[in-house]
Amino acid sequence: MINPAIVRLVCFCARHRWTVVIVGILLTIGAGTFAAAKFSINTDVEGLISENIPWHRRQLELSKAFPQKGIAVVVKAPTAENAELATNQLAQSLAKKPELFPTVGQPESGDFFERNGLLFESPTDVKKAADGLAAAEPLLSTLAGDPSLRGAMSALSMGAEGVEAHKIKLDQLAWPLSLADRTLSDVLSGKPAAFSWQQLLQGHPLPANQLRHFIEVQPVLDFAQLQPGLRAEQGIRQAAADLDLQNKFGATIGLTGQVPMNDDQFSVIQTSALRDTLTAVFGVLIILWLALHSWKIIAAVFFSLMVGLAMTAAIGLAMVGSFNLISIAFFVLFVGLGVDFGIQFGVRYRTERHEHHDLREALRWAACKVGDPLALAAAATAVGFFAFLPTSYRGLSELGLIAGCGMLVAFLCSITFVPAMLALLNPAGEPAAVGFRRLAPLDHFLQQHRIAVIAGTLLVVLAGTPLLFHLRFDFNPVDLQSPDSPSVVIYRELQSDPETSGNDAEILAPSLERADAIAKRLAALPEVSRTLTLNSFIPADQDQKIAALKGASQLLDATLNPQDVDPAPSDQDNISAIQAAADDLSKAAGNATGEVADSARHVADLLKRLAAADAGVRARAQAAIVPPLVFDLNQLRKSLAPEPVTIKTLPPNLVRDWLLPDGRARVQALPKGDPNNTDVLRTFATAVLRAEPSATGAAISYYEAAKTVTSAFVEAGVLALAAIAILLLIALRRLTDVLLTLVPLLLAGALTLQISVLAGLTLNFANIIALPLLLGVGVAFKIYYIMAWRAGKTGLLQSTLTRAVVFSAMTTAVAFGSMWASKYPGMSSMGKLMALSLLCTMFAAVLFQPVLMGQPRQLTVHREPPKDLREAAE
Repeated sequence: MINPAIVRLVCFCARHRWTVVIVGILLTIGAGTFAAAKFSINTDVEGLISENIPWHRRQLELSKAFPQKGIAVVVKAPTAENAELATNQLAQSLAKKPELFPTVGQPESGDFFERNGLLFESPTDVKKAADGLAAAEPLLSTLAGDPSLRGAMSALSMGAEGVEAHKIKLDQLAWPLSLADRTLSDVLSGKPAAFSWQQLLQGHPLPANQLRHFIEVQPVLDFAQLQPGLRAEQGIRQAAADLDLQNKFGATIGLTGQVPMNDDQFSVIQTSALRDTLTAVFGVLIILWLALHSWKIIAAVFFSLMVGLAMTAAIGLAMVGSFNLISIAFFVLFVGLGVDFGIQFGVRYRTERHEHHDLREALRWAACKVGDPLALAAAATAVGFFAFLPTSYRGLSELGLIAGCGMLVAFLCSITFVPAMLALLNPAGEPAAVGFRRLAPLDHFLQQHRIAVIAGTLLVVLAGTPLLFHLRFDFNPVDLQSPDSPSVVIYRELQSDPETSGNDAEILAPSLERADAIAKRLAALPEVSRTLTLNSFIPADQDQKIAALKGASQLLDATLNPQDVDPAPSDQDNISAIQAAADDLSKAAGNATGEVADSARHVADLLKRLAAADAGVRARAQAAIVPPLVFDLNQLRKSLAPEPVTIKTLPPNLVRDWLLPDGRARVQALPKGDPNNTDVLRTFATAVLRAEPSATGAAISYYEAAKTVTSAFVEAGVLALAAIAILLLIALRRLTDVLLTLVPLLLAGALTLQISVLAGLTLNFANIIALPLLLGVGVAFKIYYIMAWRAGKTGLLQSTLTRAVVFSAMTTAVAFGSMWASKYPGMSSMGKLMALSLLCTMFAAVLFQPVLMGQPRQLTVHREPPKDLREAAE
């Protein structure tokens, strides 16, 4: 019943070619206009997975209770002072723009930590700091009384005079001299210069985490844009530029976090999309030329493809409203799979045109011979995609809906617009038969040794089965992103420290007391390095520490808060102080030998050059030395007057990040080991979930998302195979024929995964989409062969069918293979696995399935189409 209807439709379209082509053009314009007007991509990655899954529901509940900031601004500077000064200024500037940044916070800097930071140290360290300040009282007195370049030079002279008076040894000036040498050298050479008084007092270089600070920003996002956070990110960079942080503090800013990383990812995809598309189109045209040898036939296939693509895009948008980051792949799937129907019809037409000189007669015979296989292949492929609908992976479900409809549209376009265009363009006849006649010996050899070939193939695949146990799924989405994108570079730097890795586990507890109990239990796990709750920000032994700091404050009060502060020096005053410091250093070095003495003489020479330089050079020296001094003196005054820290005195933003007004509290657990290692994260996630099944957070979500996605694909694959098997059983009415169709498909799938293991390819959230592609292309190829075999065809390897299948696979491989060279690792891995799956399914169809089927049950030839169909073509 189907085949006569297809033949009638093909003949009708050929006879009314102009009408059909015009309808196709109007459909393309109308559907294209609708798609362009309604086109949008929902880039909300949270929406890709159903909200009904328990782990995702927990994550959404936590995100609603404690909204993720989305953007982490990392501020770095050469000194600790400049890093904090730049961070404070940028945070204050961003807080003035609530239309872009509703929430701005400094999780480990700002006034609270400047005042109470010492309380978070151990009692021993606090006492040591207090004693050190008392010993530095003369130096502090000089600097507090004259916080200027002149005062700094006076402090240096004091050290040199101490050496002359034999109160200290010259070697004790080694560290201050090395810092002065570096700063003065940079100033005199015109390089950015900075001096750290904190580094001077510490006596050693400061760790990297003291040279950077974070600003957590919750941006306003626009999910209608490909880069939802772009406007906010540009606002942050513009604020930093307006503040001139680079020139004032030598500070640089970097953006990382979920929002910038996603935006960078979308930017890479967008940038490479045009190049990859043009590469694919160029490659497809070459393959189509090799397959069809006629630009007129190619034009017919392309016209059909464009009409179908526009219609599918419009239908898809009408059904789902907007594409998501998975369903947008239907464009690639449609081109890859939809072109197969056009190639099958085009190659069959070429064969019939060789045997029948009349074009319409050739079209009628082509429709008669290819109608049933194309219809069954389209139906099976569509059913396979529709099987994705019940899965909890929404991205895959919507892709299945759109791609399934797209396969039906592609089939209808192939039997309407392709014959109409062929009738309109009237390609030249075919002088020779179409096929691979040179493969006849191989065809004969495989059939002669079919038992050995079947047994050998099965043994190879079975022998490789243990490899499937080593198939890995990389559930870290960061591995899919370009390692060169700025946000990923910064993220990788932070990941080396478990405290800033971001791969944590979190629990929403009903109360703070319950949160503390959970944190204590999780902290005992060997996979956990540290746990945090709001009470983690309440320092222990506060009374003891405050007493020590108050004692130092009483001792240094008059020193740090002098009644009389020297007036700002003139440039001549600075010159005199610089020359005096140079002379004092020269006297201190005297005739001594050694590195420190040489350093003292070198610094003295630099000071003399500074004194003789232009006033602008001294101004740069003052900018490098004085602002950090003023900042440190102010911070020292604050730190010696801490206030008892309680939940009530903690910054409101900090409290809101850990405790809700209704009493619910957040627990954070950090992993032990390398946070970049997926095995570490997997072990950490499973251990935390065993101890606390209600856990969520980044590490848990990555782990659970991987399980959800893989389960969705397994579920969809089983449903698709079952649905396809039922459809084939209804159409073919023989269980053995169904098995002859599905067994090569399963072998191709197993072989693809086995080769992936050997090649070191891991499955991930991006390339796993290759599996439904394998199912769609694979079942179509297998159906073509089983239908030809049932029709009594022999010599399938050298036939027109094999030519169509090979070039169809090559066309699809080129279309998808263009992604292989993408700068986006996720896209590149998708291209690799797609190319591999196509190669495996093609060889399974071309080389294995004909051997598996053997000789046809009976040899038949196509009979002349019924009289009414012949008349319809005339």
